[in-house]
Amino acid sequence: MRARPPGAPTTTSRGSRSVALGRTGLIATSQPLASAAGLEVFRHGGNAVDAVVTAAAVLSVVEPTMTGVGGDLFAIVHDGATGRTRGLNASGRSPHAASLDQLRALGHTAMPDQGVLSVTVPGAVDGWSLLLAEHGTLCLRQALAPAIACARDGFPVAEVVARQWREAAPTLAADPAAAATFLPRGRAPLPGEVFTCPALAATLEVIAAEGRDALYRGNLGRTIARDAERRGGWLTAADLRDHRSEWVDPIRATYADVELLELPPNTQGFVALEALNILVDDDLGRLGHNSADYLHVVLEALAIAFADRDAYLADPAAVPDATLRRLLSPDYARDRRRDIRRDRAGAHAPGRVGTDHDPGARPSSARRGAGDTVCLAAADDRGNLVSLIQSLYAGFGAGIVAGDTGIVLHNRGSLFVTDPAHPNHLAPHKRPVHTLAPAMAFRGGRPWLAYGVMGGDMQPQGHLQVLFNLTCFGMNIQQAGEAPRARYDPAGVGLEHGIAAATGDDLRRRGHRLVDGLAFGGFQGVLVDPDSGVLMGGSDPRKDGLAIGW
Repeated sequence: MRARPPGAPTTTSRGSRSVALGRTGLIATSQPLASAAGLEVFRHGGNAVDAVVTAAAVLSVVEPTMTGVGGDLFAIVHDGATGRTRGLNASGRSPHAASLDQLRALGHTAMPDQGVLSVTVPGAVDGWSLLLAEHGTLCLRQALAPAIACARDGFPVAEVVARQWREAAPTLAADPAAAATFLPRGRAPLPGEVFTCPALAATLEVIAAEGRDALYRGNLGRTIARDAERRGGWLTAADLRDHRSEWVDPIRATYADVELLELPPNTQGFVALEALNILVDDDLGRLGHNSADYLHVVLEALAIAFADRDAYLADPAAVPDATLRRLLSPDYARDRRRDIRRDRAGAHAPGRVGTDHDPGARPSSARRGAGDTVCLAAADDRGNLVSLIQSLYAGFGAGIVAGDTGIVLHNRGSLFVTDPAHPNHLAPHKRPVHTLAPAMAFRGGRPWLAYGVMGGDMQPQGHLQVLFNLTCFGMNIQQAGEAPRARYDPAGVGLEHGIAAATGDDLRRRGHRLVDGLAFGGFQGVLVDPDSGVLMGGSDPRKDGLAIGW
């Protein structure tokens, strides 16, 4: 479990761009316009939380394929003034009227992928408000101003966003309100084409003027509820009114001198920590970066952790605290490590954790897809670090726009299951499984890294691979996020271009099935140099993004 010291020589590989540097503040996002908005916040005296919320709101306009006012949010915040680190769960619950019996009566044997029955309460706006109120210096009106300008005055559509928009066009075309809002020319906008969204601008202006209550207690919320009722959905104004985001304690695991922080359920953060615990005694650096030996043990540890996720992850109210404690215990990691053979891939079942929620023969809970998400990270010279992730889940969420609001509603409810024996089954006022997972790391006991890797099941896998790139293989933050990645999936293993063909051949001989078509996510991250205090950032070229400092 050796890790290179912070000043160790880096790998000989180069990133496609240099590390972003700053001393006052640094932000990394998936869109340059959002990063630029965050930079302006730093230039005018704002802190890392101000910058992240401002940028997140801009992303809700300029990357509507991935995120928006109608989605959810999670964050980890380290407050430099107090030294306290805590997480924010701003995910919404199912409607009070949600019913398995009614779902079946409508002819559904599984949760719909999209549409009004997949909609849960959107929590992002409440999350923005709470982050600013408790850790920021700006008010919501100030933080939303750049997003309002982008929506009202227009913005040039970035290349990756244009491709995703084009792919989602059939879904948008099926909903008149979505088509009117996002396909005004009868097609998706082209790369570089200027797109305006006056309906969304007006909605953001109302939220800026009235605060979070505009959505959860005001006319906006009532418009959303009326639209859901018209479509035959369950969501009501009372569901929106009852929403409350929650501060939570991060969960942790240690590898050498690095402590990785994730969020507890209903996020899948424990997947990364369980796999890290399984690997804690491995000297991964000695195995060689992206070698077959290295990838084999990492993929096997992840396969075990995902099996446990699919059995146990749910709203924390549905699973005993003892379950999570057991899954993250060193003893459990040692037990599961015995299931890994160095010469052969295993068929890993969930472990038994000694509670009433042992998995038996229950089916897996989570639908597996690329996940359409944005992550942001920021740091400042006041010692604040923030990792934030928000999403609509699928591209353009549930595929519906609520009336004339310009709000795309997310489809996170599609991750519920219909098996009443599973802790993640659909029920009233319940949080669904969430793939969203912000991450943070401490090194030598000090806050060091805020980062994320957007993209469904790739998130915990990316967290580990980026962390190992930094700590075991001596890469800088840009190289660490850019290096080729591997991905575990029940269908097989994906190897990104740049991993040697001989490595793939070796993995096949060990019984891994290699498959094409898997997505490898998108990294954004910032770290604090432990010696100089200089802020360093990286942004993944797999996205349109930018890391920039001041």
